[in-house]
Amino acid sequence: MSKKKTGGGIVYSTDPNFSYQDDIPEEQNTLPPAQQQLKVKLDTKQRAGKTVTMVDGFIGTNEDLEKLGKDLKTKCGTGGSAKDGLILIQGDYREKVVKWLQDWGYKAK
Repeated sequence: MSKKKTGGGIVYSTDPNFSYQDDIPEEQNTLPPAQQQLKVKLDTKQRAGKTVTMVDGFIGTNEDLEKLGKDLKTKCGTGGSAKDGLILIQGDYREKVVKWLQDWGYKAK
C-alpha cells in the first residue's frame, strides 16, 4: 500500500475564501532535434544487475518522448520504457543509439 501526499501539507482551512492551487508544472514545448542535448549512459542501478541504456535530457512533451522511445526500441529490437524525461532501452546499445540519434539530427553523446 503506497501513501501519496497531496495538498502540500494543507489539511483543513477555516478561511472561507481559500482555494487550493495545484502546483503541476506545465508541459514544455518540444525543442527541435538540433537544440536537444541528449546524454546516453549505461545503467545497472536498482535493476537486479540488468543492463539498460539510458537516454537523458529530452525536453518536450510526453507524446514526443514516447515516440522517440518507441523509434529507438524498434531500431534496437528490444524492450524498454519512456517516462519522466528518460528513455530506457533494455541492453547495452550505447553506440547504436548515439549513431541513430545523430543521424536524426539530435546532439547526443
